[in-house]
Amino acid sequence: MGNARNIAFWLVLFLLILALFNLFSGSGGTLQSTQISYTEFVKAVEGDTVSRVTLDGEMVRFRGTDGQDYLTIKPEDAELTNLLLENDVPLTAEPQEQSGFQTFLMSLLPFLLLIGVWIYFMNRMQGGRGGGAMGFGKSKAKMLTEKHGRVTFDDVAGIDEAKEELEEIVEFLRNPQKFSRLGGKIPKGALLVGPPGTGKTLLARAIAGEAGVPFFTISGSDFVEMFVGVGASRVRDMFEQAKKNAPCIVFIDEIDAVGRHRGAGYGGGNDEREQTLNQLLVEMDGFEANEGVIIIAATNRKDVLDPALLRPGRFDRQITVPNPDIKGREKILAVHARKTPLGPDVDLRIIARGTPGFSGADLANLVNEAALMAARVGRRFVTMEDFENAKDKVMMGAERRSMVLTDDQKEKTAYHEAGHAVVGLTLPKCDPVYKATIIPRGGALGMVVSLPEIDRLNWHKSECEQKLAMTMAGKAAEIIKYGPDDVSNGPAGDIQQASGLARAMVLRWGMSDKVGNVDYEQAHEGYMGNAAGGFSISAHTKELIEEEVKRLIDEAYERAHSILTERKDDWERLAQGLLEYETLTGEEIERVIRGEPPHSDDDDGGSPEKDETPSLTAVPKTKPKSSPGTGDGGLEPEPTT
Repeated sequence: MGNARNIAFWLVLFLLILALFNLFSGSGGTLQSTQISYTEFVKAVEGDTVSRVTLDGEMVRFRGTDGQDYLTIKPEDAELTNLLLENDVPLTAEPQEQSGFQTFLMSLLPFLLLIGVWIYFMNRMQGGRGGGAMGFGKSKAKMLTEKHGRVTFDDVAGIDEAKEELEEIVEFLRNPQKFSRLGGKIPKGALLVGPPGTGKTLLARAIAGEAGVPFFTISGSDFVEMFVGVGASRVRDMFEQAKKNAPCIVFIDEIDAVGRHRGAGYGGGNDEREQTLNQLLVEMDGFEANEGVIIIAATNRKDVLDPALLRPGRFDRQITVPNPDIKGREKILAVHARKTPLGPDVDLRIIARGTPGFSGADLANLVNEAALMAARVGRRFVTMEDFENAKDKVMMGAERRSMVLTDDQKEKTAYHEAGHAVVGLTLPKCDPVYKATIIPRGGALGMVVSLPEIDRLNWHKSECEQKLAMTMAGKAAEIIKYGPDDVSNGPAGDIQQASGLARAMVLRWGMSDKVGNVDYEQAHEGYMGNAAGGFSISAHTKELIEEEVKRLIDEAYERAHSILTERKDDWERLAQGLLEYETLTGEEIERVIRGEPPHSDDDDGGSPEKDETPSLTAVPKTKPKSSPGTGDGGLEPEPTT
């Protein structure tokens, strides 16, 4: 769009210059004519030395028989026409031009047009209605209206505590006397903090729909510009607009883009972002009061925000918006399933129980994927099987049944995944195994997923150690089966997960007696430029940390190796079961290990077909998506040559 405007501008400018050139060149012939007296002109006519005459008002232009052009001025009472006719001189008359002030204006018109077009295009190119540097300093805040799709608190579920705090702000705006008679003041700001996808922006939209006051929305990155001073100018302009519409609400999404620690960036503490933050701090609670303007901001990086931004008087309330628990997930599913016809076998509580760690956005995506899968096969409503398939797709990725695998690759995948499952079932504090598959999904050739029976709120050392053992069981299985010289790159994902969990245990959680109860993660982040206040670590401490991380992973590997050696028969049966059935649920895995068929005789279908998906009601052992070290322990695709 900007390039098109530039081209149009230069094209119009070129045409105007060309018109001016033609204007001046058109009068060039007049300047080249020789001016003579009227008496000489009359003598020339009478002497038959004039070949052509042109009358232009008082001006007489003629060409002599010698080929030259001449110019003279006719007296008012001269009877020139009769003289020319009597001497048979060809006569031409031109319309008389405007004179005086009108002629002066006409001569200025091209210049005025050029200046006007220049101002117009410059204004359009800067996107401005004036202000700052041709519009750069204008705020990009947008006012929401009913036309933008009204959202109310009825559309928000699963985060009741956060909703109650914000409902009080709406009540403040609707009925301020209820609180002011007791000396209460309306909060100046509320900061919504939580992981991505938990509904922070949705809460802000609900406030806009409920409050009935002007609602401005802007992103933190909209303040940042390459020109110095523009961000601060936009902050000033935004608050000027808000004060004119007070009482009103201003919502700043992703405020960490402009509210990071001062003094930690480049530019010696005098960069554009810090100037913008300083202006924001002054406008929120400075020398001049801004009554009736409530600031609501959202971020998932509260740790990087400047402390001056978080104090009461700027953000009076810091509202945590966490991932929902099982009751919250059930309510969220009910909200998103309002417009989706559900089959009689759908139980939202069972779905909520099988989706620990899911955010509101994940659950909305789950319902949408289930509806798409039902529509794909032509159903009139969404069944539990659709939710099961959608859940597998969201958690594990889409199936890649068209991927060509050799028998050797399938066998290695089966033994690898069977190792994960057997160790996970053996260790009591591992999350229950939900499903094992050797069908390629996403970027993995196979996968074992485990889910906790209840929402996990914290991790204990023994649980972490057992989780490490389950994660390293894939590599142990490959080495036991094929020997150390034939191990593949399949355990690469397992090693990455195990390393992340072991580092968290040592660096952040104080689960290593040798390293002690010191948060070394902060030092690492500080030196990487991600946070302020990093401190130095001695070479001895770095070596100690590396030794402890390696020790935890090595012990977990040895533990998994020992379990698979002891339960080799169970492991072999499960691997063969995976090769035969490809996908097994937690209950089916236990039956296969006992030497029984995956389905009992009471089940509908006997042995499941390879394309059949087990029911979600067979509750699994799985881990939360957001937990440390959470992953599938699956094989990564082998590199192709």
